[in-house]
Amino acid sequence: MIVTAIIVAAGEGLRMRSGIRKQYLSLCGQPILAHTLNPFENCSAVQEIFLVIPEEDHVFCQEKIIAPLKTRKKVHLISGGEIRQESVYNGLKAIDSRCDLVVIHDGVRPFVRKDQIDITIATARKYGSCIVAFPASDTIKLVGTNKQVINTLEREMVWMAQTPQTFRYDLILEAHEVARREGFEGTDDASLVERLGEPVYVVPGDQYNIKITTPEDLRIAESLVQGKEKTC
Repeated sequence: MIVTAIIVAAGEGLRMRSGIRKQYLSLCGQPILAHTLNPFENCSAVQEIFLVIPEEDHVFCQEKIIAPLKTRKKVHLISGGEIRQESVYNGLKAIDSRCDLVVIHDGVRPFVRKDQIDITIATARKYGSCIVAFPASDTIKLVGTNKQVINTLEREMVWMAQTPQTFRYDLILEAHEVARREGFEGTDDASLVERLGEPVYVVPGDQYNIKITTPEDLRIAESLVQGKEKTC
C-alpha cells in the first residue's frame, strides 16, 4: 500500500504579527515546520512527503528546513494556492495516481505523534477516511449573527477537528474536485468528503496537538517543548 503525506505550510501567518511566516518561526531552536516534519519522517507507513509552501520559498525550505533534517524520505516541494484548500489540491494533483492513502496535516501542528499518524492510516485503510479530533470539554453554544444564543449543543457529540486527516486518494481527490466545481470552501478536508455523503471516522486526539497561529500559541508551544525536554 502506498501512503503519501501532504504537509500544508503555504499560509502567510498574518495573525502571528511577525515578519517571518509562522511555519518558519523558531520553536526552541528549530523551525516549527521542522518539528512537524519529524514524525512523518519517522513513520514507516508513510513513503513520501509532499510539502506545500509558497512558491518563492522553495530554495529557503530546501536549504534551511529539509537539508538540516537529513531526511531519508523524499520531500517534494509543491507551490501552494491562495487558500488552504487550493494548497491541498495542488498537493493532491502532484501525487502519483497509484497512491492509495493520503495523510493531510497542518504544517503548524508540530506536536502530532507518530501513533496518531499510524492510527489514522489504519482506520482509513479500513473505512476510507479518518480524522484526529478532540472531544469538547467546554459547553458549546450555537450563536447567531446578533450574538444571541440559539441553542446549546450536546457536548458529548461535539468534537474539535484536528489533523492529521487521512483518506483514500481517489476519494479526497474527488471531494476536492467537486468542491472546486461547486465553489464550496470548507474549513477542513473532511468537510469536503462529508459533502459527498461519504462517512468520516474519528479517532481521539489530544489537547497538545495545537495549531500555532498566534503569539500566545507559540508561547504555549515553547512551554510544551521545554516540558518534554525536562522529562527526557
